[in-house]
Amino acid sequence: MELKVIARVKSDFATKFGIPRQSGVVPGTVSYVVFEPEYANPDCLRGLEGYDYIWLIWGFSANRHEGWSPTVRPPRLGGNERRGVFATRSPYRPNPLGLSSVKLDAVEQGAQGPVLRILGADLMDGTPVYDIKPYIGPDIHAGARLGFSGGSWERGVEVDFPSELLERLPEEKRAAAVGALEQDPRPAYQHDAERIYGVAFAGFDIRFRVADGVLSVVDVVKGE
Repeated sequence: MELKVIARVKSDFATKFGIPRQSGVVPGTVSYVVFEPEYANPDCLRGLEGYDYIWLIWGFSANRHEGWSPTVRPPRLGGNERRGVFATRSPYRPNPLGLSSVKLDAVEQGAQGPVLRILGADLMDGTPVYDIKPYIGPDIHAGARLGFSGGSWERGVEVDFPSELLERLPEEKRAAAVGALEQDPRPAYQHDAERIYGVAFAGFDIRFRVADGVLSVVDVVKGE
């Protein structure tokens, strides 16, 4: 079977670090699905505007590790406990495919054809998309068990983003930036209060440290 890239994601996240851990966790993030020329045909999307949410099937394009393991250490468990690869959403799989449910905000017409404006995506800029499917009623399973992933995805980190630094970001990007930082982008096993981290977001490098449950932004630098 040959998988064809039908589109690529245009996102504010230039690297993996800082991307929300699951789709929908930061609903304020705005991304776009831009179709490859062969599939930039409005007929392919006829009727899609009638849905509020869609499924994206995509590839872990930034996964540079080769091979896979039958068990992995999910970051949600602190990186210390192993679970079966098929019981997790780890990128290190026999087939590096991801699945995201995102809000379809609009079907727009771009210079080269239709473009999907989506909200709440957990995808890096340039991510290849292999398929799009509508989110329908039977996809909802009330009361389903959620295994070790049950509970809120919030890490509960308070963000201290000084106004003079926040104002360096475009106004329309600020809420999404704060929302992403509130998830505490650090791996669960990192607790160095003095370490400076950086999230590449919307063309800026947002630098921060975390101590005692507070994420403090220390600088915002425009990317080159």
